[in-house]
Amino acid sequence: MTAPTTDHKPARAHRAAFILKKALLSAFVALVLFSLMIGIRTEAGPTGQLIYWTRFSELASLVGAVFIGSIIVELMRQWLGPAPTANLIPPPVQNGLALAGRLIAPALLIFTLLVPVIFYQQRYILDLAILVLTYVMLGWGLNVVVGLAGLLDLGYVAFYAVGAYSYALLATTFGLSFWICLPLAGILASLWGVMLGFPVLRLRGDYLAIVTLAFGEIIRLVIVNWQSLTGGPNGISGIPRPTLFGIPLTPADDGLAARLGIEFDPTHRIVFLFYVILALALITNWVTIRLRRLPIGRAWEALREDEVACRALGINTTTTKLTAFATGALFGGFAGAFFATRQGFISPESFTFQESALVLAIVVLGGMGSQLGVALAALALIGGFELFRGLEQYRMLVFGIAMVLLMIWRPRGLIGHRAPTVYLKRAEAISSDLVKEGHG
Repeated sequence: MTAPTTDHKPARAHRAAFILKKALLSAFVALVLFSLMIGIRTEAGPTGQLIYWTRFSELASLVGAVFIGSIIVELMRQWLGPAPTANLIPPPVQNGLALAGRLIAPALLIFTLLVPVIFYQQRYILDLAILVLTYVMLGWGLNVVVGLAGLLDLGYVAFYAVGAYSYALLATTFGLSFWICLPLAGILASLWGVMLGFPVLRLRGDYLAIVTLAFGEIIRLVIVNWQSLTGGPNGISGIPRPTLFGIPLTPADDGLAARLGIEFDPTHRIVFLFYVILALALITNWVTIRLRRLPIGRAWEALREDEVACRALGINTTTTKLTAFATGALFGGFAGAFFATRQGFISPESFTFQESALVLAIVVLGGMGSQLGVALAALALIGGFELFRGLEQYRMLVFGIAMVLLMIWRPRGLIGHRAPTVYLKRAEAISSDLVKEGHG
């Protein structure tokens, strides 16, 4: 007796129809998204009128690429199928990757310390390195709020602005030095963090994000409209530069170069600023790591995982939220004060929602709760913006695609880290007197 034959043609036709349907849907979504971004280009004309021109050939190319790419991806998924991940990487390679993961942080720190030595003659790279470290510090500060405490904050730029304007006003009005104004700017930003924390104690999720977004916009609008204090849209100029133990880094006779008997070089000040922001970033990292191991850090992690269970354990969620906002705002204020002294001029245009979105993208892409992941994400995003600067209007499109692919490949970020600080290292049996089953 022969076994009945199975006809695979209906199944193949069904799979082909599914692939075609999914590719058409992807192409339609791409057409809707790219029609206004790529298909039609608008600009203000010489007399103020709106002029536009079409780029339908480029739009058709992108939609076709999405259609073909969707078919290829689905075919590869069906051909390869689900593969066991345990056998994909041999044990020696896994050990090597683990060793490389432990060495990447010290190697990155050593390279960062040597950046001014290696690229001393390249002012552009030094300025870019300072910018990257500034965003690393901002990312580590926001990581306390978003990554550790699980509070979605879309208005983090407000604390950045408070720190910058606090330093600028204190330095220009009272003539205080950078090292005196720096802690004051951080404290003022931290107070604003507490003020934000009180109205959002009962909020979570989307509602919390909306309120923090509104808070950031309120701070920006206050800066724009309070012209007698902040200068309004004109900003504040002539902000003093930091000194080294009271010695300015200027070509004057009382400058550092003259006292050391060497020729003055403007790069000296850039190198000094680089090590200042590096020291501030390392302090931020050290304090954050130490706080994670304290009871308040474990309370942040418990709040992130489940607020109801956190309350049931007797943890004061009010204090936990306020300390998270205050700590994150403190580091944001420090970064804002450094930004003001580095630029020598600040204006409301530097503290828009785009800055908050960029810092939040750094935290999410790096891995919420991961210090190393945030540093790598800041390096990739800020350095990547400069790398693709020549693409002009396509630069944001490239970064959008890269972020989508990264979220598909690594949904928890480059280095996903949600492991609790304190956990049981080995299983323990429970006495049979304590459980109904007889053994735990």
